[in-house]
Amino acid sequence: MNKFKKIGLTALAGSLVAVSAHAGELTVTGGVNVTLKHGTAAAATNTSGRGIGTDKDVAFSGGGELDNGTTFSVTTATTDKQTDLTSGYITISTPSFGSFLMGNHSGAAHYKYDEEVPQVYEQISDITSTVTQNKVGDFMDNNHITYTSPTFDFGGASITFDLGYASDASDTETSDGGIPKEQATYGTGQEAGVTIAYDAFKFGIYGAERENKTQVAAGADAVRDEFNGVWYAKYSMGPVSVGYSEFYMDAGVSGTAEATTSAKVLRTNAGIQEGHQIGIAFNVNDNLSLSYTESEETYNAQAGKGVTVADVDQKIDAIQVAYSMGGMSVKAYQMDVTNPSFDEDADDSKVTEIALGLAF
Repeated sequence: MNKFKKIGLTALAGSLVAVSAHAGELTVTGGVNVTLKHGTAAAATNTSGRGIGTDKDVAFSGGGELDNGTTFSVTTATTDKQTDLTSGYITISTPSFGSFLMGNHSGAAHYKYDEEVPQVYEQISDITSTVTQNKVGDFMDNNHITYTSPTFDFGGASITFDLGYASDASDTETSDGGIPKEQATYGTGQEAGVTIAYDAFKFGIYGAERENKTQVAAGADAVRDEFNGVWYAKYSMGPVSVGYSEFYMDAGVSGTAEATTSAKVLRTNAGIQEGHQIGIAFNVNDNLSLSYTESEETYNAQAGKGVTVADVDQKIDAIQVAYSMGGMSVKAYQMDVTNPSFDEDADDSKVTEIALGLAF
């Protein structure tokens, strides 16, 4: 046996002797929201009419720590529609080399970047499905590996990097214990992001790309790989927080240009969607908070072949209020949407909701 093999085996044996796991713990967390909602002329599901609803979430987490400081955890979560959304992931964190997350649906890097302007109730994308910005990089959710670097100090600023890879960046979730099946439309996906924090200021920039394998007929528009990008900046000063964000989504879809008077479906209709969000939040006291969010998104048909179709703007305004009492909270919002789903013929939407939340 050569010397290099001897050295390697000796080091491996030493590390195995030195590393042992402390007993892990299992925790259960979750919450229930009971909502009273009233909506008018909304195209999105669950926002038209009035009524009482419930939203339930439960998560199970377990983990432990090795003698060398490495920690590990396993998390699985489900909503009240158990067949609709179940996520699970494993996280391994080392003291010096950062952390690795492997899983399905949750934990991809895009969750840290897509909607980062201050909002005291919930992201406006959770209120209406017509918001595009929260879909930036969501194709990375299906059986992905995400690496997050340690935090580096550079001139007083804290810098963190995120990298991700998905062998099947499709829109179809893999069943529990399954492996992705090769898709005819999409192939691999990659994502990368950087976060910089300095005192009360925070900045993040993120990009994701996935392979588009669609075959097109001779003479048709070329198919592009899909690219999504977003950046944000936030600043906090006492009880006030402000934020601004911009995003860009080229789904790589080519085809007939969509008229300004038809609803647009992301990754189905040809075109590019881009826009911005502005948010401001104010903490009145330790319990009461207020926020205002404005989102403006533009659909660019990218018609090509000498066809011209005008851009369509979708605008969303939302006012939110939250009052917290420990594990119980009362929250409310009012949201107005102009040209929902980028359809100039669609009626404007107004949605109001009051929610009682319980967390455990």
